[in-house]
Amino acid sequence: MVTIFGIRNCDTVRKTRRWLDGHAVEYRFHDIRADGLSRLLLESWVQALGWENLLNRRGTTWRKLPESVRGNLDRRTAIKLMLEQPAMIKRPVLDLGDSLHLGFSEDAYTDLFQ
Repeated sequence: MVTIFGIRNCDTVRKTRRWLDGHAVEYRFHDIRADGLSRLLLESWVQALGWENLLNRRGTTWRKLPESVRGNLDRRTAIKLMLEQPAMIKRPVLDLGDSLHLGFSEDAYTDLFQ
């Protein structure tokens, strides 16, 4: 079973869910803000995708951080921030069981689900 990790009101997550629904792909949605996110799961994502790729530097949560925090990030600090504020994680994280995919692209999803 495919699992989508994201935040319910995220536009990209909504696009992803619409695409999957339209292509009859069964999935389970896990809201990382409402349902939580374990350190173990986040660290497995960091291992597979890299903390730099997972960190959402476009959102308002990132922009609200002091420059001193934004300028001195490392793996440990990034994980701590993403656990405290899940909106700092790029979305969606798509778990296919044997692989993870970050973000949404119609072309990439077409390749994944054909």
